[in-house]
Amino acid sequence: MKRVTALLIAAVAGAGLLTGTATAAQRVDWKACGDKDLDAAGAQCAEVAVPLDYRQPRGRAITVAISRLKATDPGQRRGIMLSNPGGPGGPGLGLMLEVRARMSPDVQARYDLIGMDPRGIGRSTPVNCDWPVGNMLRSAGLDRAAFERNARLEAELARRCADTQGETIRHITTRNTARDMDLIRAALGEPKISYLGYSYGTYLGSVYTQLFPHRSDRIVLDSAVDSKRYPGEMIQDMGPANEQALDDWANWAAGQHAEYRLGRTGKQVRALVEDLIRQAARQPIRIGDFRVDEHVLPMVLFDGLADVRENAEFAGSIRQLADAAAGKTVRPNQALERVLGMHYLKYPQAQQSGMAALMCGDASSRRNPERYWRDIQRSRTRQPVFGPMANNLNACAFWAPPVEPPVIVRNPVPALIVQATGDTRTVYDSGVDLHRAMSGSRLVTLQDVRTHSVFGFYPNTCVENAVNTYLRDGLLPGRDLTCRGD
Repeated sequence: MKRVTALLIAAVAGAGLLTGTATAAQRVDWKACGDKDLDAAGAQCAEVAVPLDYRQPRGRAITVAISRLKATDPGQRRGIMLSNPGGPGGPGLGLMLEVRARMSPDVQARYDLIGMDPRGIGRSTPVNCDWPVGNMLRSAGLDRAAFERNARLEAELARRCADTQGETIRHITTRNTARDMDLIRAALGEPKISYLGYSYGTYLGSVYTQLFPHRSDRIVLDSAVDSKRYPGEMIQDMGPANEQALDDWANWAAGQHAEYRLGRTGKQVRALVEDLIRQAARQPIRIGDFRVDEHVLPMVLFDGLADVRENAEFAGSIRQLADAAAGKTVRPNQALERVLGMHYLKYPQAQQSGMAALMCGDASSRRNPERYWRDIQRSRTRQPVFGPMANNLNACAFWAPPVEPPVIVRNPVPALIVQATGDTRTVYDSGVDLHRAMSGSRLVTLQDVRTHSVFGFYPNTCVENAVNTYLRDGLLPGRDLTCRGD
């Protein structure tokens, strides 16, 4: 068993837990990444040894994989910028390849851009619980029998993680990932880190600022998570946001009735969608290699509503599902094939037990199924499609208690928070609340746009100027800023 023999503990606080800085004498050995895109871009990769349990820093070690795109001008280099794509549980080695095109040349000149597969994910001692499904987030279904069937599955998912991963999985947490980031900083010989995080990655980034405020340099948090509502209430917040998004999309689709034949009014389109769920409850809809049931179909809808630019593609997917429900032989389009393949484990990377490890290990969840059932029933009137998803129990209800309490972020560390008002995953109010909790931050609002993850993913000159100015000069806007769609 490998051990971290090169750690020099610099600060220990609270019941013997390591919460301060660790420096590493370990040598970081950069080499080719073995990934076509990263290697073509000239990136290098390395592994950094970190303690599995920071309370036992000389105990078992695991490795965290990182990538590096060097600053383009060593004379202007400021330091390193770590990153996280969200998830929770998203691999991030290649994230900066996607994002750097929207970074101005002088920002690219200043930073070594560091991608990272967080602990338990991708190349970083990955969690694999041998699940029979891809994702623990599912809809409860239409009736009590469906709810109980799903609850049994969620209990089975938690049991498999406990059986296959043992104590290891209890240390796959955001708090420990933030500690890993600080150890990476030390191993690279840097006094501070800058950071760019999306979605769940904003929680990770804000947790880092809470644990290591004096090591935090320029912090950008895009599509932000409110630490007080993560993870359970964060999911509940998705219900109303996605119902509104469904109405917006349905009105759009009604205007395209000649092409998609989903209904001439928004109400008719919504009625068709709700009827598809009822049909899937009576008998799963066969489409291609998949049988889509009432637990997964709302997740397909959730995926399709994330970005307004996907309206047409999503309408095509719903048309295909409606045709399949009518008994036609249908091969799913690329978007539908992708989302169903993730839920039904068609792809090797589809199993999301790493997400469960983080969400369930970060904070305790309610245990009593009756409380979930009552919340689901109360939600059905106003949230007929997404209430049974957003209020449903998941594997966390059957998980072992967290090793440490959740991190509640409240600090004056400067940061730039970017949030779209139409975000269906991390709702707008969560960005507002994180802005209040981080008193040194500024909020950039992308007004009246339905999208999730903005900088580098949703082109917007106003947002890009604000982010690039801050990363280049360290200058936050003088006041909160509202951007409109280009």
